[in-house]
Amino acid sequence: MLSPKLTLRDYNALVGETLANMAAINEVIRVSIPVRQQIN
Repeated sequence: MLSPKLTLRDYNALVGETLANMAAINEVIRVSIPVRQQIN
């Protein structure tokens, strides 16, 4: 996962691989950025 090169040859498989990579990157971003919450 998270390879800069797409490894699959079938178009539908490439789309799936790209979406899986995007989901993994979004998860890393979501986990590493703290959410600001107002403290009263």
